[in-house]
Amino acid sequence: QVQLVESGGGLVQPGGSLRLSCAASGFTSDYYAIGWFRQAPGKEREGVSCISSSDSSLYYADSVKGRFTISRDNAKNKVYLQMNSLKPEDTAVYYCAAPLGSYVSLRALDYVYWGQGTQVTVSS
Repeated sequence: QVQLVESGGGLVQPGGSLRLSCAASGFTSDYYAIGWFRQAPGKEREGVSCISSSDSSLYYADSVKGRFTISRDNAKNKVYLQMNSLKPEDTAVYYCAAPLGSYVSLRALDYVYWGQGTQVTVSS
C-alpha cells in the first residue's frame, strides 16, 4: 500500500525559505513519479512541481519557476521541495502525490495517491 507523508511546513516571513519532504513507502519499484500540489483556502488545488520516475523530467508551475526546486533522495525514499524567496501568495496546504504509472504532470487528476498535506504560511 502506497503511503505518502509530508513534513516541513510552517510559518515563514516573506523572502524566507522552507524545505518540504515527502516520505514515500509501499511502491513496488524504486522508481516512481511524484508531484507537489498546493491548495489555498477557496481555491482549486494546483500543481507546483513534479519529477519523473527516472528523474529525467522536472516540471514547475510558472508561478514558482526559479524559486522552487524539486529533488529526490532514493536512499531515503524521499522527495523534497526546496522553496526559496517565498511570497504571501505561496501560502497553502502542500501535498505530495503519486500517479499510478510513470506519466508525470501538474494535473491533480493524473494522481491517485495523496499525502495528508502540510501547511505553509508566508506572513510577516
